[in-house]
Amino acid sequence: MILKKILLLGGSRYLLPVIKSAHELGLYVITCDYLPDNIAHKYSDEYVNVSIIDKDAVLEAAQKLKIDGIMSFATDPGVVTAAYVAEKLGLPYGGSYESVSILQDKGRFRSFLAEHDFNVPHAKSYKKIEDALCDIDFFTWPVIVKPVDSAGSKGVTRVDDKNELRKAIEYAVGFSHCDKFIIEDFIEKKGCSSDTDSFSIDGKLVATTFSSQRFDVDADNPYVPMAYSWPSTFSKENEAELASEIQRLLTLLNMKSSIYNIETREGINGKAYIMEVSPRGGGNRLAEMIRYASGVDMIKAAVQAAVGIPIDNVEQPKYDGCWAEYVLHGKVEGKFKELWIDPNFATNNLVEVDLWINQGDKIDSFTAANFAIGTVVMKFASQEELESKLNTIELFVKVLVE
Repeated sequence: MILKKILLLGGSRYLLPVIKSAHELGLYVITCDYLPDNIAHKYSDEYVNVSIIDKDAVLEAAQKLKIDGIMSFATDPGVVTAAYVAEKLGLPYGGSYESVSILQDKGRFRSFLAEHDFNVPHAKSYKKIEDALCDIDFFTWPVIVKPVDSAGSKGVTRVDDKNELRKAIEYAVGFSHCDKFIIEDFIEKKGCSSDTDSFSIDGKLVATTFSSQRFDVDADNPYVPMAYSWPSTFSKENEAELASEIQRLLTLLNMKSSIYNIETREGINGKAYIMEVSPRGGGNRLAEMIRYASGVDMIKAAVQAAVGIPIDNVEQPKYDGCWAEYVLHGKVEGKFKELWIDPNFATNNLVEVDLWINQGDKIDSFTAANFAIGTVVMKFASQEELESKLNTIELFVKVLVE
């Protein structure tokens, strides 16, 4: 029997549950990037050393390998490449190369939203710093400056002082593959923003989730998420509006069957905003958390969609209690000493600890999502208990650094 082959772009640990699901489905798994020591390659059946942002090189490798499907899960730089290869080879994919390119370019995405009358902040993308500085009065300050093509909060800065704009732009460009950046009005959020995964089958949004995304204001980069919880703090009215608007977006772009990492927020102006929609699973184990909280397995469904086999029933999640994930990180650079967890907290709330480093390993300050050192999965009896303990999490879980 010849096994179907799936090509996974990237090699991070977030691919491990994808590889596990693919193997359980009887697939032959090939991983691909230019870093042979990445952890995912130890678990795949084959590894290809090709940069995932080189679309034609990945296409050539895919043709030689005779793959049946391709996916870039929790690996933002590979999403457009995967769409390109799938379209060239006639493979199943969540959307066309053009539609995926719109979603993946923050500048094009903001323009698309504005063109189709979605709630959207003032936003413009640029290639030249001087062009942006000439538009300084176009925006409602403060503003956010970002690369158009990066994820994990890399290169992101809030700018309150117009004199600091050039510095923020130079910082953003340093994280862009195409040397482009976007400036947009900063939307002051009400409660927590949301970053979580959803799923569509044949273009119909069948599972829509919203989380409470939380940040460490004392971290070197206060825009890197340090915790997530489910359910969200959004009003039911805004959740319903966002679900409807996300569906409208997917319909306009003629999207098909896919998992999506979606960021949304409620503004203090009462409006609900779609901030990011990427046809991939999110980092920080978001789809795994939804599976923990509800039993809905978007990871397995994403693998099935990628190789064109029938998708198991994916339905709107119903949460079994209140769930949270804490992203382990260091406050300062140093050497990891130990992870301390309060014994009572461990007994009553702890579900899983996934620690990625060993004693004596170097810890970087938490300036981007890739400097996380592990995760802690927690369950609470009520939203009140969740808020109380998550807001004081360092009383219960401590990363000790030497």
